[in-house]
Amino acid sequence: MKAALVQLSVGDDPAANLPLTRDLVREAAGQGAGFVLTPEVTNCLSSDRDHQRMVLRHEEDDETLAALRADAADLGIWLLIGSLGIKTHDADGRLANRSFLIGPDGANAARYDKIHMFDVNVSDTEQYRESTGYRPGTRAVVAQTPFATLGMTVCYDLRFPYLYRALAHAGANVLCIPAAFNDTTGAAHWEVLLRARAIETGCYVLAPAQCGSHASHNGRPRRTWGHSLAVAPWGEVLADGGTEVGITYVTLDMGEVVRARSRVPSLTHDRSFDLPA
Repeated sequence: MKAALVQLSVGDDPAANLPLTRDLVREAAGQGAGFVLTPEVTNCLSSDRDHQRMVLRHEEDDETLAALRADAADLGIWLLIGSLGIKTHDADGRLANRSFLIGPDGANAARYDKIHMFDVNVSDTEQYRESTGYRPGTRAVVAQTPFATLGMTVCYDLRFPYLYRALAHAGANVLCIPAAFNDTTGAAHWEVLLRARAIETGCYVLAPAQCGSHASHNGRPRRTWGHSLAVAPWGEVLADGGTEVGITYVTLDMGEVVRARSRVPSLTHDRSFDLPA
């Protein structure tokens, strides 16, 4: 299976972001990709909660989701929409950071709400509180396709290895990690964490990313690391998308999963143990 990682640099206007996203998805399909992946917050990257409430929509009304579902059906591809900011009906008004797997019939084959919220102090001048705008998901998700079993995760999930081990034990052989990774932490940790998740599970890792400086109507622009990455089950980097908007291609061979896991069968060696007192 030929896969394509679409790298974007979206702003905070979903309608303005959509045309380029659709163009890149179509270009990837035109180059023979049967599985296309976009980054986290494909529709809108913003930290302004009031602005998010104004421009984002419920799932059934989201124009980005509707358009990309139609494109997947028209192109006959599997499409992972890395995530969309989606309104919920929660009493506190928080959003969902929701990943969608779209089948070649245009149907929603699977959904995953990001579990781990990015609540961190990167520096004295750079803090993030994702949980103030988004509510965390509660369920891990694996999705069956004709070419692989996908483990669906999003961005900050990457730092929690137990999630990926659980996905691998549930049958995943490809881990999807769409992201809008901060450029400071990206430079320090992005590649090594992605390679570690591949090595620990013997899975392919596919990580389409946001990149560059993101246009914002309010506040300073966000910056993200880019470097969409495809990692083999043995841990070697197969492709790196660099720092510009574009598409990165990789061919998936599920035989490599079998070979990596047979060389180091650590998934069969889990043992229970007592925690420290």
